[in-house]
Amino acid sequence: MTGCLSVVATPIGCLEDITLRALRVLGEADAILAEDTRHTRTQCSKHGIRTPLRSFHEHTDAAKVGLLVEELVAGAHFALVSDAGTPVVSDPGEHLVSCAAEAGVVVEAIPGPSAVLAALCVAGLPVRRFTFEGFVPKSGGEREEALSRISQSRITSVIFESPYRIHTTLEDLERVLEGDRRITLCRELTKMHEQTIRGTVEEIRAELAKPARGEITLVIEGASGGPIEKDVDVRALVVDWKHDGLSTKEMTQRLQRDAGWKRNKAYRAILEALGADD
Repeated sequence: MTGCLSVVATPIGCLEDITLRALRVLGEADAILAEDTRHTRTQCSKHGIRTPLRSFHEHTDAAKVGLLVEELVAGAHFALVSDAGTPVVSDPGEHLVSCAAEAGVVVEAIPGPSAVLAALCVAGLPVRRFTFEGFVPKSGGEREEALSRISQSRITSVIFESPYRIHTTLEDLERVLEGDRRITLCRELTKMHEQTIRGTVEEIRAELAKPARGEITLVIEGASGGPIEKDVDVRALVVDWKHDGLSTKEMTQRLQRDAGWKRNKAYRAILEALGADD
């Protein structure tokens, strides 16, 4: 019998975010193929897992992949993990999964944490359909092509970015996106210093610290402008929101989110309603 390659999702921050099934599989495997064995050893120690660790990362050559597949065909059970989240999604492993499957090895997913899905959950943007771009190319024509694709997309886009390039990427997004296009920046998801910033690119640039720290996921509203604008009684809403102690900015964001209004239109309507209420 051939063996099994288990693709195991591990925490993106909080070490408690791991499934019971993932813990069982990591403990039962013959070896854990880890992007960084030092990092994975910390996670394993937290849960008392003593399975041997073997290095597997983006620089692992085809010859080593071939040897791993031979072991799998011979009956080995390997658990593939990345440093954080779901393996293969912007992480090493695609070639191994493909070769193992072609060799007749059982490849199973052990689902769990994902920075993409976590960011979509808290973004407050349309998520019925979305596209994942991973890390945008650092420079050149490929970068411009990716930015153009995101700016023209009619569905929500999700990208990863490093803290060292995030401000440059925000500058580029401000250049290619409409001024009131909504985005959400998620930093250090599930960690102690988790931060979520919602607004336009300009607003997020103003609020994000320089230099930024931690892993960052950006959720970008589609070019369609999101939900259809709803007719609402802005003056009545403002009366209620003033009673609740909301600021003008918070009222504007609420009107954007709940009624699908563009930011500039919502802001002007809030100001007019506040003026009429005085």
